Amino acid sequence: MSTVEKSRTTVRSASPVVPFLPIIVVGLIHLGAILLSLHGLAEWTKPLLMPALATGLIWGAPQRRSPAIVLGVVALFFSWVGDVTIPWWFVVGLVFFLLAHITYLVLFVSRLAVRRVQWWAIAYVVWLVVLLMILGPHTGSLLVPVIAYGIVLSAMAAFASRCNRWVAWGGALFVVSDSLLAINRFLPDAGIPLADFLIMVTYIAAQTLIVWGLLRHERARAATA
Repeated sequence: MSTVEKSRTTVRSASPVVPFLPIIVVGLIHLGAILLSLHGLAEWTKPLLMPALATGLIWGAPQRRSPAIVLGVVALFFSWVGDVTIPWWFVVGLVFFLLAHITYLVLFVSRLAVRRVQWWAIAYVVWLVVLLMILGPHTGSLLVPVIAYGIVLSAMAAFASRCNRWVAWGGALFVVSDSLLAINRFLPDAGIPLADFLIMVTYIAAQTLIVWGLLRHERARAATA
């Protein structure tokens, strides 16, 4: 059997779920800690989420040095720095998540796009306008950074609609997670039930779906190369 044939066989036979075991285990522990109010465990497991997902991305990649995989790892790295810093330095964390969304945007446009932006992506523009109208008066000196972040986030989600359905759903859930985070921070009286849990479950699902869609795209590309 030739090297190319062996590569194709490996791509087809490898279980796509196994590389996601680290994020499944760490994610369940983290979410369980939030529900059980085990704050120490939740704080300890949060910085492990993105490394666990990055491990799965590299583990499951058919070609680990491909530009798409590299961009995915970079986006997860920026997200990890954001996870670590945002509880203590909100603006710093916001900047790193902004960098993560920009990286995802480049990834979606340059490597994962398989169709045009979908018509329903206009909902992200409507979402941004409505959310800024609600939150704007409460953001104070952070109004400009919040507007910039919202524009990039909505663009990322809109261009995610150009990719396969897994990436598109990941982009949508990222919008949900960040919206909940913004409302919980700037409108704490809104009283979102289980806010911390909802923010993190949608965040973990968003990142995982994007990585799942990225790996499916790369496996399909490698199988036909």
